[in-house]
Amino acid sequence: MSNLNARLALRSLKRDLRAADVRALFVALMLAVAASTMIAFFLDRLDRGLERQASQMLGGDVVLEQRDPFSEELRTRLEDAGFALSDQVDLVSMISRGDRFQPASLKAVDDTYPHYGSSRVDLGNGIEQVASGPAAGEAWADPRLAQLIDIEIGDSVQVGQAELTISGIIEREADQSGGFGSFNPRLMLNTADLDATGLVQQGSRVEFEILAAGPPQALDAVQGLLDDLRREGVEVSDVRVDQPQLGNALERAESYLGLAGLAAVLLAGVAVAMSTRRYVERHLDTAALLRCFGASQHQLVVIFSIQLLGLALVASLIGAVLGLAGQALLLWLLASFLPMTLPPPGIMPLGLGVLTAFAVLVGFAGPTLLRIKRVSALKVLRRELDPLPPSAWLVVGVASLVFGGLLWLYSGSLPLALALLVGGAALLGVLWGISMLLLNGVLRGVQALSGKGPWSQALRLGGRQLGRRRQAGLGQLMAFSVTFFAMAMIVLVRGDLLNTWQNQLPDDTPNYFAINIQPSERDDFEDVVSPRAEAQSELYPMVRGRVISINDQDPREAVRPDARGDNSLRRELNLTWQAEVPEGNEIVAGEWFASEEGADQPQGWMSEVDATAQSAPVPISVEDGLAERLGLTLGDQITFAVGSDEITTEITSLRSLNWDTFRPNFFVIFPPDVLESFGHSYITAFYLPEDEQGLINQLVRDFPGVSLLNVEAILGQVRDVLTQVTRAVELVLILVLMAGVSVLYAALTASRPVRAHESGLLRVFGAGQTMISRVQGAEFALLGFASGLLGAALAELATAVLYLYLLDLPPRPHPGLWLAMPIGGALLIGVIGHSLSRSLRQQAPAASLGLLGEA
Repeated sequence: MSNLNARLALRSLKRDLRAADVRALFVALMLAVAASTMIAFFLDRLDRGLERQASQMLGGDVVLEQRDPFSEELRTRLEDAGFALSDQVDLVSMISRGDRFQPASLKAVDDTYPHYGSSRVDLGNGIEQVASGPAAGEAWADPRLAQLIDIEIGDSVQVGQAELTISGIIEREADQSGGFGSFNPRLMLNTADLDATGLVQQGSRVEFEILAAGPPQALDAVQGLLDDLRREGVEVSDVRVDQPQLGNALERAESYLGLAGLAAVLLAGVAVAMSTRRYVERHLDTAALLRCFGASQHQLVVIFSIQLLGLALVASLIGAVLGLAGQALLLWLLASFLPMTLPPPGIMPLGLGVLTAFAVLVGFAGPTLLRIKRVSALKVLRRELDPLPPSAWLVVGVASLVFGGLLWLYSGSLPLALALLVGGAALLGVLWGISMLLLNGVLRGVQALSGKGPWSQALRLGGRQLGRRRQAGLGQLMAFSVTFFAMAMIVLVRGDLLNTWQNQLPDDTPNYFAINIQPSERDDFEDVVSPRAEAQSELYPMVRGRVISINDQDPREAVRPDARGDNSLRRELNLTWQAEVPEGNEIVAGEWFASEEGADQPQGWMSEVDATAQSAPVPISVEDGLAERLGLTLGDQITFAVGSDEITTEITSLRSLNWDTFRPNFFVIFPPDVLESFGHSYITAFYLPEDEQGLINQLVRDFPGVSLLNVEAILGQVRDVLTQVTRAVELVLILVLMAGVSVLYAALTASRPVRAHESGLLRVFGAGQTMISRVQGAEFALLGFASGLLGAALAELATAVLYLYLLDLPPRPHPGLWLAMPIGGALLIGVIGHSLSRSLRQQAPAASLGLLGEA
């Protein structure tokens, strides 16, 4: 019997492939698989590739740093996990050439350096890409150091007790980061020369680093080890923490691509549901005949399930191949922007795609398919004995559960999936009520038209036809609204993401930082820079201070266990003071400092701090990210060591910072009249156009103590990553739009028999082809107008929620959407529906009326 069922199912499927509803079902399933596999492949490979390029700025996938050499045991554990290791040593020392001396930051690298990327170095024949460090006995100097002590390629410099030959002028280091851990000019040497310099001694201020590069599996394998190292005080760095500009962009891209994938799957599911409804209605007569020949209800379910599962299997295989080819095409298009080797595709996304197809089929088609089970054999004689359609709540409920499972699968977060599912269910109920009101309002408005022109009559007739099929029209209105909503939401989010990324790094983003500006040099420095530089930030005072206690406890004991290795507890922080909230900062908790005007002699924290008798804690403002990492809240007290003095402070406000700009930012801000008595310098950032680069030589000559940090190379790396993410976002958008078109096609195909019957009746009563064309066009246009209006409202609401809670973007209105969506919906549905109905208008009335049983 099972073989008979299979033969019947496959024979029927072969015949059904010519039917429009089966083609729509096939295309919808294929698109669902293609979207899910393509985006799964794309996210898996591109995300790792982008993170690896971003890791180039850090130097590795994981970077460990401490002041003592690392043990061989630790090195062995990392190597056993699959990491390639590179040693690096950072220290500050005096460099000399003849009678010229200059403090410089030394960076000693081994023969494995760098893990990723290459350095731009002038080795005597112009700047070239070099994927290594200097050889033993050689050193590379940065242009500022070369200018300060007048050295050229081939000259020798004294580094401690060793003499090294300058073999290159380094323009950009492969792992150059944007931190301000070192303000001095740079000299890169080989670790093999460190012992000869005699600079690494007991008690020397040296930072030892291990730069580890390896696959994601290796990183997963050592997470426990890294947590232990953090608790022991070792600084453990990764790209999402140390490069917030890249981290935010990557996280937003991941969120967008995941959202686009879910939107495509949801649209494909809607198309599957509408195609299955038409498929079942068309096969009710076949099922009745099979019942007459003795088929049981169970056999009917088996036969038609085999048909749909076979269809789903073929669609899954083709969709998986398309998804695999699509991600390869995307990566090929981005090849020039991805200078790293991406991991090969895995098998998991393929399995995910096939699972998605069957889940969509079961969830969106299963309840409708059960209608065949209840067909009566008497339907062969009495065509009105159609089985009742399944409860709408059953269809929606099963589809929601399946889609919720897919949400959980894709997001990896059960609370998020449940929240979206519950919110979506509530929204669906509201949407149903609003759809009824909107459709009734549009129909009343059309019937109120008093014109006698051909289009006025067509609109009234089209509205009446839509009103006679109110329930079917309501279902199509909701389907089209959800389609327009999903398409508009993806387009809007894409546009706002791109605008945010472009605004994140405008053309005049500061490309130079000036540090160590002394108070006596401040006015002169500003007079020289301001006329020639653009987009200059304020000159911020800066004092170095170390956290020595939190709430009268040792800092590492007072914070959370996972924050004990935080860099802010291990090094001095840059402290500043400001009377007003700085640009790019926003108070998110507490209040900014209150001024005490009118007092002749400021008291308490408004007076200069006396280390021996501080009358009250000094109010401070702390960056909210630092407070979250350390577990700090309003009212907590922090004691800083500034020089030989101690200052006890109290957190009175928390600030969010705009880390997406290359401008000075501070974790801790003091009020005025507290830190001025301590030794301090100033920092500023400015953009210097290409034709004003000569100013740098003047600043080095006139202000030799000021450190100038060129971050143009870092900006270039960040812009490259954002460009890649932007291209990916634009290309993935195509899949969502294709899924949306599949819904439109499925919905219009499902209503084809009804419209054929109506056009046949109009032809019988004397209506010409032109009149029928106008009526059908008007009906589709009205449906599209109402759907576009409702879709615009949904998209506006959904994007605002997404911006606030998922993408971390400020919500913004889209007034053009309210005009474009209704008009665009009327034109799109009108044109597509009118085109698909062309053959019906040319069909003989007898043939059209013969479809009455299928309607």
